[in-house]
Amino acid sequence: MKKIKLGRTGLMVTKPAFGVLPLQRVEMNEAVRILRKAYDQGINFYDTARAYSDSEEKIGKALSGVRKNIIIATKTQARKKESLEKHLETSLKTLKTDYIDIYQLHNPEKLPDREDPESLYEALLKVKEKGQIRFIGITNHRRPVALEAVASFLFDTIQFPLSLLATEDDLKLVEACKRSDLGFIAMKALSGGLITNIPAAVAFLNQYENVVPIWGIQRESELDQFIELERNPPLWDEEMRRAIEKDRLDLGGNFCRGCGYCMPCPAEIPINMAARMSLLLMRAPYARFLEDNWKAEMMKIEDCTECGNCQEQCPYQLNTPELLKLNLTFYKEFYSQHKK
Repeated sequence: MKKIKLGRTGLMVTKPAFGVLPLQRVEMNEAVRILRKAYDQGINFYDTARAYSDSEEKIGKALSGVRKNIIIATKTQARKKESLEKHLETSLKTLKTDYIDIYQLHNPEKLPDREDPESLYEALLKVKEKGQIRFIGITNHRRPVALEAVASFLFDTIQFPLSLLATEDDLKLVEACKRSDLGFIAMKALSGGLITNIPAAVAFLNQYENVVPIWGIQRESELDQFIELERNPPLWDEEMRRAIEKDRLDLGGNFCRGCGYCMPCPAEIPINMAARMSLLLMRAPYARFLEDNWKAEMMKIEDCTECGNCQEQCPYQLNTPELLKLNLTFYKEFYSQHKK
């Protein structure tokens, strides 16, 4: 399988890479089987996070025996030096390894203060000196923070949402990383499941030689599809461009990406699904969303107090309460028309 250099790290990683977040929803033995198949088929780069429940444990159980042949990236949501060290110890234990290749700060609102001896960055340098991590990365959904991270030269990699819906400003970030030799890891390549034309998504990202997409994989059939698209890349032709333009028209503008940083909600609204329910109903198999449990979840929107917490936390500056209301209205109409 083709490998590319991940920026200044010098790591040679497969394109595609395996995003392990969805495997937290899969039973242990099945998750292990899928991960081992991915390795057997040539994938060597696995991205996870301490926050993704048991996903680190699944990687450890599946791939600890071939640790030297794979590259592991994980993340910490720590905001204090002591917490980072504890998170790292837990990650090393659950991953069954004594080092992590890329240790990433998980979507911080601002960069750590390099001059502060008690900062997260000092903690990262300390564990790097001890050999517990090899490279320092950062993930973010906020373009200004991402650009600041590139300019800071503090990090070896950056993980940022990139898909066929990318704006010109997003692509400027890709170019900035290329000039700085900063490894670019693309997350949300399917925009939280709203992009259903997988060949188009792959073809778009294949244009950028310095971009490594991580594909969230939950089912063996999804793994098989990404492997096939790597071995037989989709053509970047006029038909593909038209397909991408259609997705841009359908999904362009302000919409919920399902990142979940607005959670938890005091009214227990599943915001990361409810705020984009209209798109899910139109672009994905919708039968499960019409079942009683999902109807009850959507009706929780009526209990919204508009506390503003979700809007303040949204990295895309969306008016989340308004999106929730619009999606509930759409849901009610769709339910009445399609529920038998």
